[in-house]
Amino acid sequence: MMDTEKIIAAAQRITEGTDLFVVGCTCTPANEVELLVDSDTSVSIDACVELSRAIEAEFDRDEEDFSLTVASAGIGSELRCLRQYRKLVGSTVEVLLLSGVKIVARLDGVSDEGVTLSYEEKQSVEGKKRKQLVTVTRAYPFSEIKYTKEYLDFK
Repeated sequence: MMDTEKIIAAAQRITEGTDLFVVGCTCTPANEVELLVDSDTSVSIDACVELSRAIEAEFDRDEEDFSLTVASAGIGSELRCLRQYRKLVGSTVEVLLLSGVKIVARLDGVSDEGVTLSYEEKQSVEGKKRKQLVTVTRAYPFSEIKYTKEYLDFK
């Protein structure tokens, strides 16, 4: 089975100095390797093709036969690395907490420990009979988050 760490290392060397970065890599027992990449701007098909050819040139197919697919992480897929989170600061995201609570909020900040989100929630306001919508800002550690996705609104 192909060593995904070697493929990731090769991809990182090749993408150094560009806005492309590696999100993840998987390999099946049949040596079908899938490398997911993302970009600070956008990922073109041509960029995926170039990266695929450059990585394949670094490995000997006589030594180990494999199939390599280089693909964009894709819109609506789960965020897997800090660089993806940082790219979305100021955007709307969907966060599912381990407790099962789903939050649609603006991503205000990202640190190594977690994220800061702003969203509206109904709260009791002094002097009012009904609960009012109030914008709250809360920090959530990554240990409490099941997944985070870019929120797509088709309205």
